[in-house]
Amino acid sequence: MAGMPYSHGLYEVFLAVAHEGSFTAAARALGYTQSAVSRQIQVLEDETGAVLFERLPRGVRLSEAGRVLLPHAQAVRDRLAVARAELEALRTLDGGLLRLGAFSSATAALVPRAQAAFRDRHPGVAVTRVEGPSVKHLALLAAGEVDLAVVSPAAGGPAPEGVTLHHLLDEPMLVALAAGHRAAGRREVRLADLAGEEWIVGHERLEDTLFRPAVAAGLRPRTGLLAHDWIAKLGAVAAGLGVTLVPALAAAAVRPDVALVTIHPDDVPYRAICAATPPAPTVAATAFLALLRATARELIPQS
Repeated sequence: MAGMPYSHGLYEVFLAVAHEGSFTAAARALGYTQSAVSRQIQVLEDETGAVLFERLPRGVRLSEAGRVLLPHAQAVRDRLAVARAELEALRTLDGGLLRLGAFSSATAALVPRAQAAFRDRHPGVAVTRVEGPSVKHLALLAAGEVDLAVVSPAAGGPAPEGVTLHHLLDEPMLVALAAGHRAAGRREVRLADLAGEEWIVGHERLEDTLFRPAVAAGLRPRTGLLAHDWIAKLGAVAAGLGVTLVPALAAAAVRPDVALVTIHPDDVPYRAICAATPPAPTVAATAFLALLRATARELIPQS
């Protein structure tokens, strides 16, 4: 019987007849006509190449072949019941899996707050999360390996094929200064105001840092200390060894002995932060996207 295209509906009819002991009683239990039940049993017998019921003067009983098929039909019914329950859990967010990706500063507050709200509302959904650069997450999403990612896409570039971008916010850039710095109390500064400062950066190529738009506009800040880790950068700032750029989404993670001041957007423009999903996101991804939008509005209200 291996490889035969059995319909689960035929199995359900077969089990009903086996349980009721007659086509008429099975039809009544299923809400079918007696002739419809008889036809479906005949189809199943044709597919299996075996007589499944002995026809008796009053009703039917399983043949030897029917007794062999019975536990397999029951197993199919049970597996389908489990599948239906799991599919319903996906639809109602009572179960399932949500695979997230996010770039590093988005994991300081934006993603964790949305994830905590999602867990409170949908505790049955398992959530996994991976951190890394936006280009990595866009590739993972296009390959179907994550369900939603928080990214900072290249300015003006189209979304990769198989990816839909949902704008969340425009993120300002801040400068981290030692608490006693002369500009520490200001609301906003220009890079020209910090021309004499030593800038702490995470990469030798400024084009690969948050300074990329400023460099493209012809600005070349004086850089001294190279530090890849945020803890090291902010420790150096607190010690008065220099200043560094901090994305606004990471502001909540900045230590208390470091002051933050907004950089004028003409010098370092705001960067777009987006959620990336497949064109047809899962139910869980759609629910998480709504929470990301709400969290983004709380963290950085847009004018």
